[in-house]
Amino acid sequence: MNTSMKKLVTVGLSTVMVSGIIAGCAKSDDSGNTASSESKTLRVTMALSEEEWAVMRKEIIPQFEQANNAKVEAIQVEAKDVVKKLEAMKQAGKMEIDLIAQDVNNTASLVSKGLVEDLSAYKSKIPSESIGKLVDAGDFEGKTYFLPYRPNVEINYYNEKKFNQYGLTPPTTWDELLHVAKTLKEKEQIGRLALKIKLSGDVIEIVEFIRQAGGDPLVLNDEGTIKAYTFLQELWPYLSEDTLKASFSSTNGFLAQESVYYAPNWPFGVNIIVKEGGKTEIKANSGYSGPAGAVKTLGGEVVGIPVGSPNKELAVSFMEYLMSKEVQETMVTKLGWPSFRSDVYGQVEDWQKPYFEATQKGLEVAVPLSNVPYWADVNKAINESLKEVVIDRKDVKTTLDKYAAVIQKAKSDYENK
Repeated sequence: MNTSMKKLVTVGLSTVMVSGIIAGCAKSDDSGNTASSESKTLRVTMALSEEEWAVMRKEIIPQFEQANNAKVEAIQVEAKDVVKKLEAMKQAGKMEIDLIAQDVNNTASLVSKGLVEDLSAYKSKIPSESIGKLVDAGDFEGKTYFLPYRPNVEINYYNEKKFNQYGLTPPTTWDELLHVAKTLKEKEQIGRLALKIKLSGDVIEIVEFIRQAGGDPLVLNDEGTIKAYTFLQELWPYLSEDTLKASFSSTNGFLAQESVYYAPNWPFGVNIIVKEGGKTEIKANSGYSGPAGAVKTLGGEVVGIPVGSPNKELAVSFMEYLMSKEVQETMVTKLGWPSFRSDVYGQVEDWQKPYFEATQKGLEVAVPLSNVPYWADVNKAINESLKEVVIDRKDVKTTLDKYAAVIQKAKSDYENK
């Protein structure tokens, strides 16, 4: 999920997450003598919301601590800050982090800068029940640097009551998406269909449009991208004004308060909107296809070990634990997170099943963003070019030619370093 949308856990969250039972526990050696076993501390970084931290602290971490005579010190670090933090520790010759849970779309620079361990020797620990692209996303040039932890993909929420009122069905193509947007605006004199396109943050949905038209975001002025931007220019006047304010958390509110009747968002919203909010009329499907087919952006996180980790083997054990069926089931049922394992959905409650079916269908066509070290420049070029096209109503081809050159320069600058 977009971590900038989450509420940060306070600094005090870098808290030791339970200890108790384990410290000072004893074990017997081969001779039968009883010896004291020293508890180790495993330092882990994650980027979670308060609700997610609560489940992690109460339902997941304590069992690992007990089984491994260890303490887990979990620290909130946003994905964009992980590289700087590890670089500083590496330069100081004092690595203090044992394991990172990192956004799958922010891993390339960690590999290119030599900040994470080669985990190829541990690839066999990945469960055979793994599905989707998350496993492949951890590989770089034939080596494995990250193991799967949790995949994510946006699903498309809609207000079934409002759709029925206006004789609409959830869109499955671009033409249907445009029809729904136009109809809702005509009926209510205000846009009720929102996309999460703030023109300043991540570009997950813009890249989906580009790829659904057969375009390449690293090229940007190809035929597919031109087609995608031309469609978005036509669609834009019919969108809700909330499109420019839509974040993970605000979109849940827009749907729950019925300021919008349709919006894509992460599956975690199901628990908030439907289970806690009681808005059972909010349904979801896997979204729409473009002229080149259905494509979603793979989100979520993978886990890796920083070079110089003081507790590498314990970190590997924690990775195995996070990938276990037991933990993955807890994440599905308690957090509404999708799983990369095919054998955990039997625990899903009946009311959750339609949403997880939409999520699974989305994951089938989900691919990561282009994981290149100069992605920040690409992200900025995509946002600025689309802003000129949909807000300033500039010519699509001319605008994309300008920003395609910006991307090529960023690529060239990186290669010539």
